[in-house]
Amino acid sequence: MSQADFAMSKVSVNDTYDGPAIRKTVDYFCNLIRNPAVYENILENDQEFSASENFSKMKWLKHYNTNIYEPSYSDLLRVAFTYKFLRGRLSNLVSLLSGRDFETREYKEEIIKESFEKLYDGVHRFINETNFKRFIVILKSAGVINSKLVRSQNALNFAYALYLLLREKGVKEATINQVVRKWLVASILTERYSSSPESMFDFDIKRFAQHDDPVAYVDKMEAGELSEAYWDNIMPTNLDTSVTSSPYFNLYVMAQIYDKDYAFLSKSVTVQQLIEERGDVHHVFPKKYLQNNGYNNKSQYNQIANYVYTEQTVNLTIKATPPSSYMQEVQHQIEDQTFRIGEITDKQKLAENMRMNCVPDSINWMDDSNYQDFLNERRELITEKIRTYYKSL
Repeated sequence: MSQADFAMSKVSVNDTYDGPAIRKTVDYFCNLIRNPAVYENILENDQEFSASENFSKMKWLKHYNTNIYEPSYSDLLRVAFTYKFLRGRLSNLVSLLSGRDFETREYKEEIIKESFEKLYDGVHRFINETNFKRFIVILKSAGVINSKLVRSQNALNFAYALYLLLREKGVKEATINQVVRKWLVASILTERYSSSPESMFDFDIKRFAQHDDPVAYVDKMEAGELSEAYWDNIMPTNLDTSVTSSPYFNLYVMAQIYDKDYAFLSKSVTVQQLIEERGDVHHVFPKKYLQNNGYNNKSQYNQIANYVYTEQTVNLTIKATPPSSYMQEVQHQIEDQTFRIGEITDKQKLAENMRMNCVPDSINWMDDSNYQDFLNERRELITEKIRTYYKSL
């Protein structure tokens, strides 16, 4: 059993402090956020709870759908606990619900009572319609339009705990939005919560609670972990991967969504629209072309620096031709205004499209012999785009 399981068990058996009501609130919220249709089942099969104030606080989920942040019960417990208790280790929640005094190592009834009250309040703050929806808006404003773009559930969980903490502290809404956005993206950039997440949760939530100015703490983190050396050396190296679920490629896509970029060689179709329609990424240097020229290893032709979001019609037109060839067709298209690949018929529009997709101008004369040079150039351009995106949040 996980610590979240232990905590839920501890909550469930305590009738004195409304433990069963807390458990049901957590369980039903997490079910409803994934499947609003179960609302009617709860009404029919648990009439006592459905008539309670707890259930009334989540009625808004009946007609709400989001695929951006769908917390499990362990996520909800972790966020509520981190935010209300300023701690990161769920094992501490189990101890507190048992009444443990960490200083005297004694077990006291008043600690049990206080812990259940704080957890109850944390759960209610979590499921509050205003809080949850505003948090989703913050995620969207950072370019997160799909849960697949943020693979780190821990990064999302801490971001929501931070949001709830800053709201409770009375921080201005505009400052909260900025701090939460930047902290989320910085957490993904540095993979802050990928190892020993509970220790980092504990460390960070305490520091944010202590700082009167949360922006100052973010600045301090940036100075130490997102220095010039990070952007000049570490980030380009991180982009040297063929893992499509890489957080760094996802950050690049988030930056494109944030900037409202058009897809590669497209005049009117945006990257966001392609993602919303479940469009796929394609290769700047076509996969088949690279395979025909000796690049047979997936780790070679599937480099994320070789990926762009492109309309399927554009990709099908390019086929297995080298960039120097299909870009020549695009140039001819601009000269004679006859559609060949995509719809761009303006030189300036093409330059803007190349820039927003981080495709170097040198692509116009590149073939397989220049592939490695292309990857290196594009990694630098992607790094700069992510850097600019982060700075503007």
